[in-house]
Amino acid sequence: MLRWLIGGGREPQGLAEKSPLQTIGEEQTQNPYTELLVLKAHHDIVRFLVQLDEYRFASAGDDGIVVVWNAQTGEKLLELNGHTQKITALITFSSLEACEEKNQLILTTSADRTVILWDCDTGRQVRKVSCFQSTIKCLIVLQRLDVWLSGGNDLCVWNQKLDLLCKTGHLSDTGISALIEIPKNCVVAAVGKELIIFRLVAPTEESLEWDILEIKRLLDHQDNILSLVNVNDVSFVTGSHVGEMIIWDILDWTVQACECSFWDPSPQLDTQQEIKLCQKPDDISIHHFTWDEEVHGPICSTTNERNSHFPAPPRQLISCSEDGSVRIWELREKQQLAAEPVPTGFFNMWGFGRVNKQASQPVKKQQENTPPCSLELIGDLIGHSSSVEMFLYFEDHGLVTCSADHLIILWKNGERESGLRSLKLFQKLEENGDLYLAV
Repeated sequence: MLRWLIGGGREPQGLAEKSPLQTIGEEQTQNPYTELLVLKAHHDIVRFLVQLDEYRFASAGDDGIVVVWNAQTGEKLLELNGHTQKITALITFSSLEACEEKNQLILTTSADRTVILWDCDTGRQVRKVSCFQSTIKCLIVLQRLDVWLSGGNDLCVWNQKLDLLCKTGHLSDTGISALIEIPKNCVVAAVGKELIIFRLVAPTEESLEWDILEIKRLLDHQDNILSLVNVNDVSFVTGSHVGEMIIWDILDWTVQACECSFWDPSPQLDTQQEIKLCQKPDDISIHHFTWDEEVHGPICSTTNERNSHFPAPPRQLISCSEDGSVRIWELREKQQLAAEPVPTGFFNMWGFGRVNKQASQPVKKQQENTPPCSLELIGDLIGHSSSVEMFLYFEDHGLVTCSADHLIILWKNGERESGLRSLKLFQKLEENGDLYLAV
């Protein structure tokens, strides 16, 4: 499975001022998503999607409600009301040990400074906490320690019953924008331009209290950090508002590679130009990215595209953008010509990327058995009229996107859906005795 790194930039300025991104014509023979269902339940920007199981997902946004949907039919299953302001974070949560039935739970946080634990099977509120001094911007569940953490102007550690175990002092008015777990009971928090490493201290025989200790601050970014993601067992990666990308060693927190120039402002005359999704350098801003098992590294796009979190079909990438578009890309291996320069810097570590002919730093040796790859646009999904905030991919049910236009769109594989309808029709005819096989 492949997953997509997304960049984001300026606020959307209407369909009449779209960024000069690549587009594809009406003939899209490789685009399977030829049917769509428009889901209406929210009355403000829909910012979050989370998969609950093989056929359900939940959505949330600025209207403060959570809606549970059936991914196959588009049916609205539940509407969860409890917050009075916009929702700022949404995450799935393991069932409480005290519950007899192991139902699917989610945690939501809001600008109303509350956290609610919901049962997505019944729609009831399991617990609610309202003791926060600031808005929570991110959540992370540490299953191994049976705790979860909330990040705002401080960092708090909670147990499954939503009891506060410990917290840090006031960190910054900017607040924690992202959290990830790393080895040795540590977490990394993005606070403005800084990364702060915290270590959780679990209760022992000598001390029955939880504690959280600040271990180190990393100050290598020049602008606010917008994205913080684990890559694999040995590294994690960060991206900033001005397009900086840094790969860090997950054990000693040293910089392994960095890249700050994802475009060449000079004209490109050769035909071997690689991934180039946008030509406007002032639109570069990395909002989210993740990693790919086949390419052995992060997949990246440095455009005004933003926020996609979940797997796409094998060898394909999906990006969603502030201009309202959703694009499907195919990752293809390419034969590197003998006279073609080897990609340098960040991309050289992973075997793909745009060639930087102006680079003056020494060329690093490319990873063995990792051929360079390029992206080819194979489909445009046109349906949203405003910024697309996020998407989910279901292997059996298609693609789900949410947008600032208040809509959720369920994109379906037309060929597959047609086959399912035909199968249901034959089954119905057979049940009614209207289907006879010719002898």
